[in-house]
Amino acid sequence: MGHPASWDALLVLSAAWQLVLGGPHNIVLILTDDQDTEIGGMTPMKKTQALIGQAGVSFTHAFTVTPLCCPSRSSILSGCYPHNHLVRNNSLEGNCSSLAWQKNQEPLAFPVYLQRQGYQTFYAGKYLNQYGHPAAGGIQHVPLGWKYWNGLVGNSRYYNYTLSVDGQEERHGHRYQDDYLTDLITNRSLEFLQKWSRPPFLMVLAPPAAHSPWTAAPGYATAYSTTKAPRDGSFNVHGKDKHWLVRQARSPMANTSIEFLDKAYRERWQTLLSVDDLVERVVGRLKALDLLASTYIFYTSDNGYHAGQFSLPIDKRQLYEFDIRVPLLVRGPGIKANQTRSEPILNIDLGPTFLDIAGLNVSQTAMDGQSFLPLLVTPAQPSAWRADFLVQYTGEGFPDGDPACPALGPGVSQCFPDCVCEDAFNNTYACVRALRPHGLQYCEFADSQAFVELYNLTADPQQLRNVAQSVDPTLLEALNQRLIKLQACAGPSCRA
Repeated sequence: MGHPASWDALLVLSAAWQLVLGGPHNIVLILTDDQDTEIGGMTPMKKTQALIGQAGVSFTHAFTVTPLCCPSRSSILSGCYPHNHLVRNNSLEGNCSSLAWQKNQEPLAFPVYLQRQGYQTFYAGKYLNQYGHPAAGGIQHVPLGWKYWNGLVGNSRYYNYTLSVDGQEERHGHRYQDDYLTDLITNRSLEFLQKWSRPPFLMVLAPPAAHSPWTAAPGYATAYSTTKAPRDGSFNVHGKDKHWLVRQARSPMANTSIEFLDKAYRERWQTLLSVDDLVERVVGRLKALDLLASTYIFYTSDNGYHAGQFSLPIDKRQLYEFDIRVPLLVRGPGIKANQTRSEPILNIDLGPTFLDIAGLNVSQTAMDGQSFLPLLVTPAQPSAWRADFLVQYTGEGFPDGDPACPALGPGVSQCFPDCVCEDAFNNTYACVRALRPHGLQYCEFADSQAFVELYNLTADPQQLRNVAQSVDPTLLEALNQRLIKLQACAGPSCRA
């Protein structure tokens, strides 16, 4: 299930395209929060799909290697799987924006390499969930690699938040015109482009949408008033053959849970409309400044989301397609319009791709991912790309029980609404997700049962049937061995 020899040909092809495309080229990354693809998360993004997807390429098989904000964003920055960057969860104790992260991983993040290549670097929005924590450098800490820094302190908010602006505290209240975070990110990015950008530049925009608390801009507060979460696939289906955490979900769901998730679903879409405006305004400014033709624009999310799948009301954190698939749209020099590609692209591939655009080879770094620039600008054969990859997650739980649901006992968390828990200490798993020659997902849990889930996604795309108990044991053994190899990989061996 590894790479064929033609991976070397891709590297040569990438180098050749650097000469053809010229450069250096500008890079814009728009990174949303908790935006799914599997339950309609891209539906509100009409302008984004027209201005990026239809003007370039849409990837139908883009994935996060871990379905949670801080570990996923750490993977994007470092280009590494979680077992190599060592960020386990959203807590400081879990290495999220910790002093250890700052010492060991931030110096190896993609902006550092690009800055050394002469890129002007600009960041605005959510960084890592514990960024700005007093125990980890506070607001004064500006991560390496960023010349212009507008980092959100803590987790996603739309109002009443604090920014670190080049290491200085900037507090915001609840006035829409001055404080609505998505629009503030938009305005500061336009100001950067107008005043300070000299090619080449890197601009990362990380709005809070579609993360809770789902606060819409005033003009969008009544949008999608009759929209409900989709009722098809695994919605409100009991995961009877799955890990205990999924089995414990009440099924059918309580009406209060359904009302809660429908409201959240609508509000998520409302918040995304402001992101759609952000894309329109940024693309418009790039065009007005005659920069659009020399700029690569990437649009993606840190992880997917669910709303009622397997009777789990709302969250991410699970191994299933709805939580690990993310949108990925790219436009830029050498990319033909209206393309759709099906190669599996990972969030750890973004950093290597940015480096490739800047003329740097991933083999010069500690990154685990690989550049997909050749797929953007050439009709590369699918056989030259990876066939499988690793998904990892480390569960979290309250040692004394969730305060909102004490009757459930210790070890669980995210128990809302109606005390349906979405996480636990032993919701810790590692998976091989294979796309060739068959669509398979094999997962092992680190629990007392050593629980295994296996899905044939070709026959069962909704992952309704765990077939681990019914397949040939030699297949399980082969998948187990591949998983062991991937869990031990680092750098080049993750691409082998």
